[in-house]
Order: sequence, then C-alpha cells, then structure tokens
Amino acid sequence: MTKRQRRRRRSSGAASAPAIPPAPAPAPAGRTGEAGRRKHGHRKRHAPKYAAASKGAGGPASHGPAANARGAAAARPAHAGEARLVREDERPRAPPVYAALDLGTNNCRLLVATPTRPGQFRVVDAFSRIVRLGEGLGRTGRLATGAMDRAVAALAICAQKLAAREVVGARLIATEACRAAANGEEFIERVERETGLRLEIVSRETEARLAVSGCGSLVDRGAKGVVLFDIGGGSTEIALLDLRHTNPRRLSNAIVAWTSLPVGVVSLAERYGGRNVPPEQFEAMVEDVLYRIGTFGGRDRLDRLTGTPAFHLLGTSGTVTTLAGVHLDLQRYDRRQVDGLWLKDADVEQLIGRIAGWSFEERVANPCIGSDRADLVIAGCAILEAIRRVWPASALRVADRGLREGLLTEMMAADGVWRRGPARPAQAVYA
Repeated sequence: MTKRQRRRRRSSGAASAPAIPPAPAPAPAGRTGEAGRRKHGHRKRHAPKYAAASKGAGGPASHGPAANARGAAAARPAHAGEARLVREDERPRAPPVYAALDLGTNNCRLLVATPTRPGQFRVVDAFSRIVRLGEGLGRTGRLATGAMDRAVAALAICAQKLAAREVVGARLIATEACRAAANGEEFIERVERETGLRLEIVSRETEARLAVSGCGSLVDRGAKGVVLFDIGGGSTEIALLDLRHTNPRRLSNAIVAWTSLPVGVVSLAERYGGRNVPPEQFEAMVEDVLYRIGTFGGRDRLDRLTGTPAFHLLGTSGTVTTLAGVHLDLQRYDRRQVDGLWLKDADVEQLIGRIAGWSFEERVANPCIGSDRADLVIAGCAILEAIRRVWPASALRVADRGLREGLLTEMMAADGVWRRGPARPAQAVYA
C-alpha cells in the first residue's frame, strides 16, 4: 500500500468515527473529591427515602455512574412513558372520611364527608328517607312495629354505605322519638342486632348545640342577635344567640338561652289533624305552640334586638325548606337554590297563608311538598308562625343543613383536621 493510499484511508476513518463529547467542566472547589465528600456527607446520611412512582422503577441500590444518571433523571421533569421517582411523604394521601347519621321522628339521614379547607368539608355520599318513626307515639307512648320496621330498613342501607368506605370517625344519633318512647332502648338494641349500627340517644341540649354547629355559617356577619330553630318531627329546638360580645366564629359561646319544645310536625298533626285544616284549627295549633314557648324562661333574652335590622331568624327543617321551594316555584326541589336563601317577613307571611289555604290535594300536587309532607306541612307552618310572633324579625334565612353537619363539624374539629387554619363555622360543599 502506498503512502497516498494510507493517508486516504486514515482521513476517511476519522470522518466516520463518532463524535466524542467534550469533557465536563471542572466542579467548584469543595464539591468533589474526598474533601468535598467529607464536607457535604450529611446530605447523604439525611437524604429522604424515595419510592418509585411506577412499576419497575425501583430495585436494589447501586453506586457509580449508573446511580448518578438515575439521580439526574429524577431531578428533571418526567416525560411521557418515563418513570418519575417521588418522595414517600409527597405521595397524595386520601383525606379521612367521616360519617354522621341522624335518626329523627320523621326522617333518617346520613352524610359522609371529607375535610377540605379550614372549616369546610366535602360531602361524598348522602342518604335521606322519610320513615315516620314517631308515628302514633303521642297516643301510645311507644314506637309502633311498622314504624320501627321502616327505620331499620333505612338504617340497613346506611350500614351498607358505611361498610363500603374506610370511615375514620362516625357518630350516629337518635333524637326525640327514641328519647320519648318507652321502648326506645329496645329499638336501639334491635338496630344494633340487625344492622350492626349502635345509635346514641342524645339529649335535647345536645341536639340544640348541634343545630347551632351545623348552621352557624349562615348567620349574617352583621347580626347582633339570632334565633335559630329546628322544627323536627317530635320536637322543636330553639337557641337564642347574642353576638354583641362574642366571636362570631365560635357560635356555641353565643348561646344565651335554649329550649326544646316537646312538639313537632308529626305530633302536632296527629293531635289536630293534617289533611283538612280550617283556619280556626290552624290558629289552635299556633296557640298550642305559643303556650309551650311561654314556659321557656329565657325567651326574652334578645328582646332589645328583635324587630331591628341587626336581628334575624335562622330556620333549619323540612318546613322552612319547603316554604323556600314554594317561594321559588321550583318544579323539582333544588338544595343549591334553597340553602342560604333569605325570605322577607312579608314573604313568609304570604307563604304560610297560601299553603294553609290549600286543600290536601293541592299540597300533594306541589312538587316541593308531595304526598310525604302534605299532611305535615300545615303543622310546620303553625310552629313557624308561633316563633315569628314571639321573635319578630324582618328576615328569615333558610338552612338545608342541621344536625348531621354539626356532628361532622365537631368530629373533625376534635381530630384537629383544621388545626393549621383559623377557627370558623364549618361549611359543607356538596359534590
């Protein structure tokens, strides 16, 4: 081979050789070598553990260039199809799940929720069914077999819903019907035996406090006094809130007087009738409730505020939500439009007169009343009218919330799920 051929062969081989990457720039002093490892050794000893974000990204630990390459890959954003290493303490954790059940004289209600921002929670499941547990209780003093059967059937559904989730906290309460019935404790034992649910019969004072906890976020921030009431099936809870010298975020401290009237829509309708109620019968209902309120010693604690712009009523019950639905002329009940709605006093008066003047058939035909409430809504209007006469207010705020929200609020607060945020009345966000 001639010299010219050898030179030509060498030049063609150089052209086809792969490019050699430039040498890396020297690291700053103190970052490499034995001295650098001694200086920054604490970073390796205290480095957080990592877990692979996808299958196959883990494996035994290794050292050297391959390990460094994996570390560099973890430091840059992951691309499609590329595993990214994440810290174990950065993995998204499922929020804790809480449940609250309220078995009343008329309804069985369940809420399942998870805490979100401070003072708030998101409802992830709900259940409500009219069971009329207190049907006939006023006459016999006992829970009827058919009523208990309906309640147990509804509670069995609630048990299934609770079993389907990992619930970290639950409180299941029963109210007036079980408090007043001679066989209330026997019924509680039957419920546990047949559904696995252990219900707690709460006192009237506890029921009033829970109503305040559940509806507190709807108290007007500029109000100085509020009368909060919950018209139930067998009792009516009333709490007087004096906000003049109390932090509005701690409404339980603002309760200056409370009572639980042993009368609700079921018991009052059974006593006076609910299908055909002439005006004189309706007025007799109102007078009955007025007499009971008259025995409440703390009823005058807000007399200086009632009737002023700094005072309002806050009602939570099927009665006030029904009135709100009729007022809005809803063709189908919509909680989002009802909860928090303000009704002027003149609107409330017109609604009570309008519904009380309807026949039973007209009440059944209204989509916000229906057959389930047609024989109870007149009794609810009578209780509301008595409350309006004792505590006159220019406005009534409607709450489609109550004991269940109060139960959830108290459980979450006790567990400290909102500890980093400021205390405030809880708000529910319905999914």
